Amino acid sequence: MPQILEILSRHLFYPLWDLRDGSTRLQECRRLMASQWWTKAEIRELQLRRLRETVKYAFTHCEYYRKSWSTLPSIGSPVDMAQIPLLSKQTVRDHFAELCSDEYAPQSLIMTKTGGSTGRALELCFDGRCQEWRNAAALRSDGWAGWRPGMLVAALWGTPPVPRTIKERIRNILHDRLFFLDTMRLDGHSMGEFAKELLRRRPGGLFGHAHSLFVFARFLEEQRIKVPRMQAIIATSMMLLDVERDVITRVFDCTVTNRYGCEEVGLIACQCGKDSGLHVNAEHVYVEILRPDGAPAVPGEEGQIVVTDLINKGMPLIRYAIEDMAIWSNRTCECGRQLPLIERIVGRVADFLKHRNGGLVAGVSLVEKTLTAIQGLDQLQIVQTSLARFELNIVATSNFTFSAEQELVGVLRNVFGADIDIVLNRLERIPQERNSKYRFSICQV
Repeated sequence: MPQILEILSRHLFYPLWDLRDGSTRLQECRRLMASQWWTKAEIRELQLRRLRETVKYAFTHCEYYRKSWSTLPSIGSPVDMAQIPLLSKQTVRDHFAELCSDEYAPQSLIMTKTGGSTGRALELCFDGRCQEWRNAAALRSDGWAGWRPGMLVAALWGTPPVPRTIKERIRNILHDRLFFLDTMRLDGHSMGEFAKELLRRRPGGLFGHAHSLFVFARFLEEQRIKVPRMQAIIATSMMLLDVERDVITRVFDCTVTNRYGCEEVGLIACQCGKDSGLHVNAEHVYVEILRPDGAPAVPGEEGQIVVTDLINKGMPLIRYAIEDMAIWSNRTCECGRQLPLIERIVGRVADFLKHRNGGLVAGVSLVEKTLTAIQGLDQLQIVQTSLARFELNIVATSNFTFSAEQELVGVLRNVFGADIDIVLNRLERIPQERNSKYRFSICQV
């Protein structure tokens, strides 16, 4: 029966639901499935056309851009985007109404909020077609992971949506086919019950916050609980460390696909399973990686991610600074796709710690050095309260000895100076943010 329901969902309920809603999601997914095999020149041509259209549309329909630019920028090639000033999160907060298109009635737009890394709400909106096309891009990238429409998926998510109406319940049974573990209550009891549900319902896919997937996988391994082998695992919303990937892969006997995006523009990039970096969703977003001076970063060089949304007419975001850091790749993926390739996401700007000499230290790389190298560390969070003071929140096992503690302190002092003040806080668990994510490093300077 489960296999029959999966087949019916994929071939009958999926297309019927789109037809009923008048959606273009599956049409766009088919286009994306074709364009992923285009040549680099064809992809660049599509991006240039959409960049011109987006810039012209924003200037015509958005008061903020008319005031900010004065005249319509001429985009002869993508490099001409550099003449347009960056758009910050604060600017979006301050000029929300002016950034919305006058072509849409406010009530016709889809409204959403994101807390981001600072916990401050950022209000956003997008048009209906944009939402459908973002879903189409997710369908394509999920397919790279091995997911198929109609597959039953177990998801680990904070405050997950619960089907309440009859229509919502029918849709979840026939179309969405999701069941959740609420990561705001990620404890031994809830994970044990979720493991029983995995054994009973035997999903084909697993989806969720990267660190939450790791916490659950480690729990299963420690408790020696066997669960069904997964056909697809998709980690998203936060950095996926190599040590976490190894545990998840081992426990579920399945490769983990890392997906990168944000609430503001949807999917940005995703792995394809060949371990060659993350393919950019180039048909929908134009990505720049910039040095501190604003010049384009070269492959292998860290830089700030700046995105231009090519499909959202409701609220066009042009040269939007996400406040994340990444590195371009100079490799060619074995899969054959010619989409631009990001080597790796380095982390959020907010997660970079500050050195007294003015330099920045990627918190996630520091965590990797300590968490993977020091015995007895179960979880670790680094909080920098001043240039010379750090609080280390640790969840330790019985193997965490005094020498291990000294080794941990030594790593921090080796990087930030021998005279820094370090406070160790032993916790039973690392607290989650309000958006249910975990932060490896927090800079309060």
